[in-house]
Amino acid sequence: MSSRTYLKNGLAMAVAVVASSWVHASPNYGEVLQKSIYFYEAQQSGPLPDWNRVEWRGDSGLDDGSDVGYDLTGGWYDAGDHVKFGLPMAASATMLALSVVEYPEAYEGTGQLEHIKNNLSFVADYFVKAHSDTNELYGQVGNGGYDHAWWGSAEVMTMDRPAYKIDADNPGSDLAGETAAALAAISMVFADDDPDYAAELLSHAKELYAFADNYRGVYSDAITDAASYYNSWSGYNDEIVWGAIWLYRATGDETYLEKAIAEYDNLGTSGQGSTVKAYAWTQAWDDKSYGSYLLLAKATRGTDYYDAKYEDDTERWLDYWTDGYNGAQVNYTSGGLAYLDVWGAARYSANTAFMALVYADYLDENSEEASKADTYYNFAVSQMEYLLGDNPKGISYQIGYSDYYPVKPHHRTAHGAWANSISSNPTDNRHILVGALVGGPDSNDDYEDDRSDYYLNEVTTDYNAGFTGAAARLWLDYGGEPIADSNFPEPEQRDDELYVEAKVNSTGDQYLEIASVTYNHTAWPARATDNLKFRYFMDLSEEFDLGYSADDITIESGYAQSSQTTISGPILWSGNIYYVEVNFDGVEITPISATDSKSEVQFRMRLPYSASGSWVYSTDPSWNSDFANGYTNATSFALYEGDELVWGEEPSVSCDAGSNCAPTANDVTAETGYATSVSINLSATDSDGSIAYYEVASSPVNGTVNISGSAATYIPDDNFYGEDSFTYTAIDNEGSVSAPATVSVTVAEPLVPSISISGLEDYDEVEASSYLAIAVSYENAEGANVYMDGALQETLSAEGTAYVTMPEEPTTVTILVIAIDENGYEVAAEDSVILTVVESEEETTDEDTSTGSDDSSTETSTNEDSSNSLAGGSLGWLTLFMLPVLIAGRNRKTK
Repeated sequence: MSSRTYLKNGLAMAVAVVASSWVHASPNYGEVLQKSIYFYEAQQSGPLPDWNRVEWRGDSGLDDGSDVGYDLTGGWYDAGDHVKFGLPMAASATMLALSVVEYPEAYEGTGQLEHIKNNLSFVADYFVKAHSDTNELYGQVGNGGYDHAWWGSAEVMTMDRPAYKIDADNPGSDLAGETAAALAAISMVFADDDPDYAAELLSHAKELYAFADNYRGVYSDAITDAASYYNSWSGYNDEIVWGAIWLYRATGDETYLEKAIAEYDNLGTSGQGSTVKAYAWTQAWDDKSYGSYLLLAKATRGTDYYDAKYEDDTERWLDYWTDGYNGAQVNYTSGGLAYLDVWGAARYSANTAFMALVYADYLDENSEEASKADTYYNFAVSQMEYLLGDNPKGISYQIGYSDYYPVKPHHRTAHGAWANSISSNPTDNRHILVGALVGGPDSNDDYEDDRSDYYLNEVTTDYNAGFTGAAARLWLDYGGEPIADSNFPEPEQRDDELYVEAKVNSTGDQYLEIASVTYNHTAWPARATDNLKFRYFMDLSEEFDLGYSADDITIESGYAQSSQTTISGPILWSGNIYYVEVNFDGVEITPISATDSKSEVQFRMRLPYSASGSWVYSTDPSWNSDFANGYTNATSFALYEGDELVWGEEPSVSCDAGSNCAPTANDVTAETGYATSVSINLSATDSDGSIAYYEVASSPVNGTVNISGSAATYIPDDNFYGEDSFTYTAIDNEGSVSAPATVSVTVAEPLVPSISISGLEDYDEVEASSYLAIAVSYENAEGANVYMDGALQETLSAEGTAYVTMPEEPTTVTILVIAIDENGYEVAAEDSVILTVVESEEETTDEDTSTGSDDSSTETSTNEDSSNSLAGGSLGWLTLFMLPVLIAGRNRKTK
């Protein structure tokens, strides 16, 4: 890429010059690109892939398509809502793929190629699902009205999510054409390293384009709910051209190029009766005319299809955005932002910046219009730098970039709300929506970080699409290091998700009554709970001193929000410490509204009303004097999800005289092989009794465990290796429970076999009927099968030599060696070589003798050929060495 001088407000600034304090540093485009790609992972719907890096997102929309009998899970949520709108989703995917096709070296150089490909395949897989029949495409899941009526996290939404489609009777050429373009573009991204996948995407793209072409119509007439949100203002002619261009680029089939050219005249014009193509808008989710001008210029350059009008139309559009066209120019803020529209101004600026960069490079490549190329390039740089902080507010409109950026985007899940309120509960967003480009400033460069202002603070997949491409392109010139994968994303600071508040409801001589509220404000990710319980720990020493026993203590409730709530106790903890357990088993507490996100319970602990003594609660481990002043975080309670302590604390146990001491469980370490269970001996001590049994306190993350007696059997999950752990408790003969102890388990990496062939190259020559000796060595395997052209020649059960006889006639053969395990099953460790079988030296010599030839040069040539022959003793050894590859499974037994 050529270097340029950045022009702003008529002043030329050499990029490398740092001559005065007002010259700002160029953005770190590596980090900008990294974070922009990451944003798309926050938008994922359906079951999340293993590679999703957003800690506060979880599975959602798992019933999408159930109303129509299809699996329509997956895809991207459009914005800060949870509707999956097909047209802007596809348009975003096409623009992202365009940037990878144009600038793959930027993605490779920043280490982001894997991440962008992950995200593109994720959305492409959804498009394939949505293409449910040849002439049928589901273009929306979720109803805008239903969705927008509720404010909360995607993981816990409960509204109906109807699916909407286009078909031959209710067509949508714009939607089908854009989806075809997206799949064709993404197929190009995968063409080299996954040709089968690319072919699958391209097959769907071709069918969808034929559907778009043969059944003409505007999708928002078929999916009427979309008309209120993503109406097809530009019609479908632009997608007919755009889709054809992408199919031509992906296939090389000139039929598609001819189709794009034939339909080009149907693109919109600058006014009624005008023949001048539209130039006063830009490339966006609705109108692809502008991108079509540009890509047709690129596609036809140097061919018989070339027409200067494609360049003229492109430049008219870009001139309007830069120096102006015929006295007309896009509006600019005083700070320098090209301001097309009040809704998402940053998106239009970024889209145009990206396309301007693509076209500037096109002009450079063809050594044309250097001044125009500089103008377009400098425009793009100025817009990106404005968006990334060089603006009157000094704010980066990409969230998470630089030190000052928006933190309250209009995004339900990032807000982390629990009470169906956009403005409160909580006031601040609980998550940073890293990478998202917000709508941007108003026309006066003013900006307020207010999630209720969706003009300035909306985020969508199409806002980031062109922005991502521009960042990739500018990285090639300005560089910048992305954050190391090991440090990105940065873990968030979590607040209380599951917790209890309590206060004193009333007290008397014989009782204490507590009012409690248990909250589910989960947001990492949000989730429904139906198995919470909490414990209030009380010290009954004073009551026992009065001559009462635990059986004399009554636990009762005057109010419970849910009738399914159960209250039990007193239950022995240790010594004279007992607890009341309030159990919400089967009670769904979900962060979807102020009422549903909590469950209130009032409970009373008392002596018999006729008791002569008083109830003493000041020594209770769970007592807090602040309870008398109103609701207070009850951190002295213990809150459990199932049997796992998730908040609060359990009391420590002392060994005072007359009290049963709790046992002490010991931490344990263990090791096991890959995919191998291990038996672990648990141990504990009890100073005043004996260990009765052990229980699992918290389960391992990457395996399962069960306890029998004092032995725990740990079974690692399939394909897992590394560090895992679980906790257990010991229970003594009087029922006291130890504090949890940790069992740390190391699961070894798999001993994976692999195999390679050395000493031979494809198409080396060997003589017919020759006897090849093949030396084999291997690791992590018990032997090898040796094949020639698919026929098993020999099975080696120990390191040694296999012998293979070559065919009698000239041909080509494939020698294949596959490792086998101890059971004789083949594993996915193999190598092969193709050999050329030629006539034997003896036969060649006989033929030469019969001709009576005495040409010494022929003899020399024959000797040289003989020296390169791999027949008999001159063959040498074929040695097979093991290289690491993953075991794919056992598929065939030959022993």
